[in-house]
Amino acid sequence: MATSFLIIIYLAFISLGLPDSLLGTAWPVMQPDLDAPLAAAGLLYMVIAGSTIVSSLASGAMLNRFGTGKVALASCLLTACALLGFSVSPSLAWLVVCAIPLGLGAGSVDAGLNNYVAAHYRAHHMSWLHCFWGVGATLGPMIMSGYISREGDWRDGYLTVACLQFALVVVLLFALPLWDRVAKGSHAAADGDSSADAGDPEQTEARSTRPLRIGGVKLALLAFLFYCGVEATAGLWGSSYLVDEKGLSASTAARWVSLYYAGITAGRFLAGFLTFKVSNRTMIRGGQAAALAGAALLVLPLPAGFSLAGLIVLGLGLAPIFPCMLHETPVRFGKTHAQTIMGYQMAVAYTGSTCLPPLLGYAASHTTIGIFPFYMAACAAAMLLVSERLNVFLAKKRTTASKL
Repeated sequence: MATSFLIIIYLAFISLGLPDSLLGTAWPVMQPDLDAPLAAAGLLYMVIAGSTIVSSLASGAMLNRFGTGKVALASCLLTACALLGFSVSPSLAWLVVCAIPLGLGAGSVDAGLNNYVAAHYRAHHMSWLHCFWGVGATLGPMIMSGYISREGDWRDGYLTVACLQFALVVVLLFALPLWDRVAKGSHAAADGDSSADAGDPEQTEARSTRPLRIGGVKLALLAFLFYCGVEATAGLWGSSYLVDEKGLSASTAARWVSLYYAGITAGRFLAGFLTFKVSNRTMIRGGQAAALAGAALLVLPLPAGFSLAGLIVLGLGLAPIFPCMLHETPVRFGKTHAQTIMGYQMAVAYTGSTCLPPLLGYAASHTTIGIFPFYMAACAAAMLLVSERLNVFLAKKRTTASKL
């Protein structure tokens, strides 16, 4: 039953990814239709991501009170209603209003499903879980580009995705009793692990340390900040860059951005298998190097086709980083504070999504969207440097501990 139930969890993560890529894909058409400034996409993204931060920070209390199943159902319903609101919004102000429930719905279900899979399934399922987010993020631009190329109507694209979300609401409603059944099946193993930790002297000592004071935590948080900055900036501004700087049509640009998300999706699917043989640290380092290479392809003054290659390489590189960093958390910082630190990481990740893409929008509105590839390369390089500094710190810490 637990394996079959994974299908429902994966469907829920597809629904989480569907709206994430819609705004950036549709913005080249939405902007003139709404008579909005270029940087308004950054404002909308900030509202969505800011609401997601609030929701994720409150998710612990919500999950403890109502359970993962009910929170996932309510969050999906909230997201569906918000997307329906997007499809009928007559102005930018109404889009801002609808962006609030869209972000609130995303935060709770994201934190809830990550915690549920971490608690009740094996490590490689984390990569595959985020792979299915990529499925949704890939389908979103494909759906939107189809409507834009045929009718030039972005509203029908949002309406279609809203209908898919409402369909998932029905699935989650009927699956509601299964959440507790699967959780009960893993309680015995979880209780055994907890009792083992309780007798561990290192775990007992760690309880007296505040999570943010543990060595390396702040560097890890910075790595999450830059990761989500890179991923979100590419999704939000990629289409605008391809249209304004490379001369592509809005529908073609949307398809190219969907291939960026396809790279993330395919990469995470493969990463699930690679984690059986390759360490998380190696996966993270290789992914960051590939992401930097993809950003470098965007920077070089090459024909438009190389921009597509750059986006795909960027997506493939980003693929293993986020799930592997999440899974590496208890290894880096111990099991005692792992869940708390993971919550901090998610909040900082959303902060990166909230702040870094709008920062590019603000800069581009005063210069040109042509700065997009340079901004991407700078953020990717910062992510790699911070992560490597964390690796050096942790290696020294292990060496010191082994000598004691």
